[in-house]
Amino acid sequence: MRKNTEAKAGIKPDPDPKAIVPAQPHSNALPSWYGDLLGEVKETVAGARVRAQRAVNTELVQMYWQIGKLILHRQEEEGWGTKVVNRLATDLRTAFPSQRGFSRRNLMYMHKMARTWPEPIVQQPAAQLPWGHVMVLLDKFETRPELDFYATEAVRNGWSRAILERFIHQGLHLTQGSAANNFAATAPEGSDALKELARDPYRLDFLGLDKQHAERELEEAIVAGMIRFLTELGVGFAFVGRQYPVVIGGDEFRIDLLFYHLKLHRYFVFELKTKDVRPEHIGKLNFYVSVVDQLVRDPQRDDATIGFLIGARHNKAAAQLALDASNNPMAVTSYSTLNPADRELVPTEEDLSRVVQDAIDGIDP
Repeated sequence: MRKNTEAKAGIKPDPDPKAIVPAQPHSNALPSWYGDLLGEVKETVAGARVRAQRAVNTELVQMYWQIGKLILHRQEEEGWGTKVVNRLATDLRTAFPSQRGFSRRNLMYMHKMARTWPEPIVQQPAAQLPWGHVMVLLDKFETRPELDFYATEAVRNGWSRAILERFIHQGLHLTQGSAANNFAATAPEGSDALKELARDPYRLDFLGLDKQHAERELEEAIVAGMIRFLTELGVGFAFVGRQYPVVIGGDEFRIDLLFYHLKLHRYFVFELKTKDVRPEHIGKLNFYVSVVDQLVRDPQRDDATIGFLIGARHNKAAAQLALDASNNPMAVTSYSTLNPADRELVPTEEDLSRVVQDAIDGIDP
């Protein structure tokens, strides 16, 4: 009766408490793009940390060079001996007790650095290297060409000290010639970058193989030593697969090693030969490059596939003629190994794995 009266008077009745819909709780679900945002922020932070570390390192090397310059200048002016360096080391450690790096040995390295690079060190690749790398270079070489070569390569490729020492021991500067290739004609825009990857020979001493081995053993050794093999190839390579299968017209073909280069956005086909490279091997590589281009590569994202043929030896003139006849970008190079005695002097697989893990741990937030 009350409800009817209220309705006639134009008065809304009180809502039924049972009919009230409770407010929906605020959703904790994150937007779909949050993962991308987090990844971008982490990359920004990691990049800033790396740049900050490089800046601090450059300042340290610059300071060491300036100290070395002062010592060198006084020595040339006054003609004094090492006794002054001994006293200087003692007094500097007293003046700066919390700062390392003022030992007599370190001061002598500073002196040698200033003598080796008379121009401001900040303009040289060595200024971007950790001090330990600079000490290795000063220990191993007396002339600028070799010093600058290894400093430049170490900066460009991010070598650890162990890897730098390994390449110095192998005499990389003596075998850094570009492998036979057709990049200028088939990939003119990126030919310079590709030539840097096409060294001749590749130093595969870490594989631990003797002179008599099958191609399958070579593949197995490379896959087992993948960290070191990728280091030998250069920065940016990612391993895709071994004996990578492709099916054409119902027949299956297998590519020895397939890689993807994260910076160049290209697939790389590697064919391995344990004996001398023959022109017909280049024809087979050309076929595999075409297959990856058509069946694996994303034409919207990836540039043309590159082929590498690595063998024990090759006739450069014959290889170049075969390459010139192909429209696919390819290179032919050789590999060399060290004898067991020399192999003992190079870093082990565990050494390189530890270096990689230390690098990963160093950039984790």
